[in-house]
Amino acid sequence: MKDPVSITVDKELLAKLDLVLEDGLFRNKSHLFEYAVKKLIEEMKF
Repeated sequence: MKDPVSITVDKELLAKLDLVLEDGLFRNKSHLFEYAVKKLIEEMKF
């Protein structure tokens, strides 16, 4: 089960994320953020 989370994102970053979503690799912003956070955690070796 997933819990909802609210975040605030800079407009420029949000515009870039929208461009990434247009490529179709991610279903939606939630999917993109979840992927990015998982990669960050892996990189930081938590």
